[in-house]
Amino acid sequence: VRVERAVKERLSMAESEGLMPQDLINAKPVAAAVKEFFGSSQLSQFMDQNNPLSEITHKRRVSALGPGGLTRERAGFEVRDVHPTHYGRVCPIETPEGPNIGLINSLAAYARTNQYGFLESPYRVVKEGLVTDEIVFLSAIEEADHVIAQASATMNDKGQLIDELVAVRHLNEFTVKAPEDVTLMDVSPKQVVSVAASLIPFLEHDDANRALMGSNMQRQAVPTLRADKPLVGTGMERNVARDSGVCVVARRGGVIDSVD
Repeated sequence: VRVERAVKERLSMAESEGLMPQDLINAKPVAAAVKEFFGSSQLSQFMDQNNPLSEITHKRRVSALGPGGLTRERAGFEVRDVHPTHYGRVCPIETPEGPNIGLINSLAAYARTNQYGFLESPYRVVKEGLVTDEIVFLSAIEEADHVIAQASATMNDKGQLIDELVAVRHLNEFTVKAPEDVTLMDVSPKQVVSVAASLIPFLEHDDANRALMGSNMQRQAVPTLRADKPLVGTGMERNVARDSGVCVVARRGGVIDSVD
């Protein structure tokens, strides 16, 4: 806005002939705004690099605090509580304990932001009871009218839903519908939770409070000199290590002879 105002002032004052863009635009306000954001903004934080998980989680954090947002004192229970539209977009489990609970959240495993800044979640398209391989990303507003089946719904070899009644989400409620009424299907059971929560084996058998503590404490684990793989895992461990950007990834498979 400051740059726009300055350009308009110069245009009104200066002769329009022979003017170059660099004569109109002053980069100092832009540079000052960038420096101010990265130097003193509440949302500009030093990256948590305790372990690969803490790094990738920090990059996927969603905050309701900061400029233009809420304050801890003003935020009530309604803002902090889990909402049906969080499904597949914001993790209902991973959030800090204490004054920031529900205000700082984590992106769900498959969530992404669209060009307008809304969170989107992926779904498989279902046509007349047949589950296709077509994937669509929808925001909470777009998915409201759809009848969405769970990823664990029973299918035959052809990809047809075979149960008489399928457990679905419709109009932010959980209900059951006939297979031919289903329009979308979740892509994975773990699309509801964040990366950290999806590392907990048998998460569905855990109490929510303990799962919250577990997903937060995994980020505090200190890397060991002789790391050992877990006896029981969820299969997300490799993805976290690779996608965090901490590890050097070889282009081809092989054996490491030496490290300099």
